[in-house]
Amino acid sequence: MMTQQVEKWGTAELTLEGPAEGNPFIDIEWGASFKHRHRVVNVDGFYDGDGEYKVRFMPDAEGEWTYTTHSNVSALNAQSGSFECTAAQGDNHGPVRVFQTYHFVYEDDTSYFPIGTTCYVWNHQGEALETQTLETLKSAPFNKMRMCVFPKHYTFNKNEPEHHAFETLEDGSFDFERFNPAFFQHLEHRIGDLRDLGIEADLILFHPYDRWGYSTMPPEVDDRYLRYLVARLAAYRNVWWSMANEYDLMRAKTMQDWDRFFRIVQTYDPHQHLRSVHNCREFYDHNKPWVTHCSIQHGDLAQVNAWREQYRKPVVVDECAYEGNIQHDWGNITAQELTRRFWEGFSLGGYVGHGETYLDPDDILWWSKGGVLHGQSPDRIAFLRKIIEAGALVDPIEATWDLKQSGGDGYRLIYFGIHRPGFKEIPLPEEHDYTIEIIDTWEMTIKQLEGTFSGRARVELPGTPYIALRIHQVD
Repeated sequence: MMTQQVEKWGTAELTLEGPAEGNPFIDIEWGASFKHRHRVVNVDGFYDGDGEYKVRFMPDAEGEWTYTTHSNVSALNAQSGSFECTAAQGDNHGPVRVFQTYHFVYEDDTSYFPIGTTCYVWNHQGEALETQTLETLKSAPFNKMRMCVFPKHYTFNKNEPEHHAFETLEDGSFDFERFNPAFFQHLEHRIGDLRDLGIEADLILFHPYDRWGYSTMPPEVDDRYLRYLVARLAAYRNVWWSMANEYDLMRAKTMQDWDRFFRIVQTYDPHQHLRSVHNCREFYDHNKPWVTHCSIQHGDLAQVNAWREQYRKPVVVDECAYEGNIQHDWGNITAQELTRRFWEGFSLGGYVGHGETYLDPDDILWWSKGGVLHGQSPDRIAFLRKIIEAGALVDPIEATWDLKQSGGDGYRLIYFGIHRPGFKEIPLPEEHDYTIEIIDTWEMTIKQLEGTFSGRARVELPGTPYIALRIHQVD
């Protein structure tokens, strides 16, 4: 039966008993139509093992919803009922959507600025370590987590996962026609844990770091997996779909495959969550209509504005290298440098992601397995988050060769990075007065200058790196 009351953007779930013989994953079609007033939303159901069939739905309007099931099996067909959608409670602001071309917002119009981290396979590490990761996240500044569906085989990450996505045969191979419900139950449990912490799950659907065969599945298995995953997870409001991590390293897939994956997710997700794909060397064409935002791996944050202009979508540099001390260049930048990249990307109207790769005797590196954070950048990122969330949306304005400004609605943010100017002349409108604050982004201090400013204002600066200015219109 279905719960009688579900809050707005919560998860309504209907469970019915049905046949367990044969192969329900292949043989049985089932789903439901949900109706509210004049709207009807069709949702695919899924088989959850042990003769249980489920359909999940995320209601987005208060009031009564009715439903009717449809199936090629009589026990699952033409079952009907209703539930009441109540007001959203607490920190439930709904799913995240694109806002004003380059930004994001929760569906209830609450501001959302993605402050992400990468923790690829934290959900494959067992109860103790996964619980520790969640405890760490409670006091961390992150509101988005990049994480994989499938386990990962790579440096510092060669342990065997507890569950696999498909049933395992006696010879150790997978039966690609039968999913393992326990695998997906655990995944959705962890996505729910992140939701309860206010963290978006940026879910990576494919990746190349594999020894089990997930990266080279036949096309019909890829497609069936995507439909099954969407049916199970689309009703979680904090899900984002990332087609892949470093899609261009997956040589078994063609560009036509990636286009098809996007279209499958777009077609079968009744709630239209955000969709992206992440690169290693070659960008996917983010102009394609099924891409909602750019997910980029690149170390040069000065290009954020160029990417904004090229794609006219939000730019999220999910991977700009990681704070750490491992042997790879991408995993041994300093905390100062990662903080600098965050500030540069945000001050140009983009968004930047965190990662940490400090050597550990047990190979528990945050970037892959989670655990605890060791670096100095998270505190600085938390400081930046408070500043970003207290201001207006940041878009580039009035840039000159020696001064890059961003802001909006009487608000400006200027970041000088590694440069050490002793002063700067800031062109401000003469018809308004402004206050100016000097921010030391590393020491995490804010000093407001005396008086107000207008016209061409000379601002004395400390001559140290990592300085920013925050400017507010006061009249």
